[in-house]
Amino acid sequence: MDEKLENIFAFLNINRQFNHALQDKFYQAVVIPFVNKKDKIISLLYHIANTQSQPKIDNLANFYRNIHQDPNCFSSFENFIRRVNPNSPINFDSLYKGMKNQDGWGSKTAALFTKSIYHLHNGHYSDKLKIWGDVPSTIADNDNFYLPVDAVIIAIFKKLDNTINWNFDKVNNILKEKYTGQQIEVWDDLWFWGFITQNGSGDNRKFEWNENKYWALKESDKKQEKIKEVKDKSVEFLKAVE
Repeated sequence: MDEKLENIFAFLNINRQFNHALQDKFYQAVVIPFVNKKDKIISLLYHIANTQSQPKIDNLANFYRNIHQDPNCFSSFENFIRRVNPNSPINFDSLYKGMKNQDGWGSKTAALFTKSIYHLHNGHYSDKLKIWGDVPSTIADNDNFYLPVDAVIIAIFKKLDNTINWNFDKVNNILKEKYTGQQIEVWDDLWFWGFITQNGSGDNRKFEWNENKYWALKESDKKQEKIKEVKDKSVEFLKAVE
């Protein structure tokens, strides 16, 4: 399995531009329409919470009520962490753990929000997307970064080794054994390639180029030459997970 992980990581590392373009369009749509920091963060929180297949509306409502009571928490990365995870270090690990413990949030959405905050401030996207001035632009060696693991990613790891009952923690633990936080952020691209190369659901998933799923991504480039390029790259990806 180690060799397979290395092959997948190598593929992801040299093909970052595809998911980056997708993410950039998503962030532009979520953040740019708003002027102040609070509205930008609130927009991001709502979009990410709504990625859940069955969001717990009552719990999320409690979260939104509580966080709106403290407008100062939206003023900086530090203040936001102080709100969701008091007395903790000011880093990405603390943000993830704090969000995971909020009403209506779970491991995947907490990791997704943390990843998004990093992306908006790491210097690889437009400066117009930056919200806070105190977010680290890199992931420190003593920090922890978590892959937003969902059914798409679990299906890939099950294909790599079906003897393990994969879940969020098991996927992140095996990656943490081999990769730094900065490298785990590269693994975030796995969802994009996994999503467009899976057909069906549950144990009946087939691994194959799925152009319909590519079209279902609102932010995907719909030009025919780009679709062909992504299709060709998907074939390479499928070979890496074999």
